[in-house]
Amino acid sequence: MFTVGLTGGIGSGKSAVAECFAAHGVPVIDTDVIAHQLAVPGGAALEEIHAHFGDAVMHSDGTLDRAALRRRVFADAAARHQLEAILHPRIRQSVEQALATLAAPYALIVIPLLVETGNYRDVLSRVLVVDCPEELQISRVMARSGLAQEEVKAILAAQAGRAERLAVADDVISNTGSPEILRTEVAALHRRYLAFSTTPSP
Repeated sequence: MFTVGLTGGIGSGKSAVAECFAAHGVPVIDTDVIAHQLAVPGGAALEEIHAHFGDAVMHSDGTLDRAALRRRVFADAAARHQLEAILHPRIRQSVEQALATLAAPYALIVIPLLVETGNYRDVLSRVLVVDCPEELQISRVMARSGLAQEEVKAILAAQAGRAERLAVADDVISNTGSPEILRTEVAALHRRYLAFSTTPSP
């Protein structure tokens, strides 16, 4: 199946782009959504996360304290790598299971940490990067999440830089304009991907 990996830094607009593709009927597999589902009560990863990080990242009702876990892993690279080791193999398995059930011309896989982990390259036909200036990323994340500027900068510091992401891109959307401009850009890419998906491989 033809697959497009969508990536970009926090606040770049990955969700908005994914919604535009979904409006064209494109199946969207979001690894962030999968990761969230893995860490809810009954999820496949919650017990291991609790065992490794302890009660400090848990609420009294047995749910994950995501804010506490986020602070922990963005302050400690070793802790972040441990969390990734718990989640990433399970996320990859879920992505492969989802792809196996699809019959669409192509699928969009949202992978925020595509560049950082180097994973998924073997299942991706193309890489689409959503790009915008760092100042815009910071203001967007602060507005939507209530995080302080320093917290957002810590997250950005843990992610690949713009140049690293752009270096692996087959296609780039510059998400600095209006929603209408974004929809127009996605529509053009959608037509291109449909054409690619129906072209036999050489």
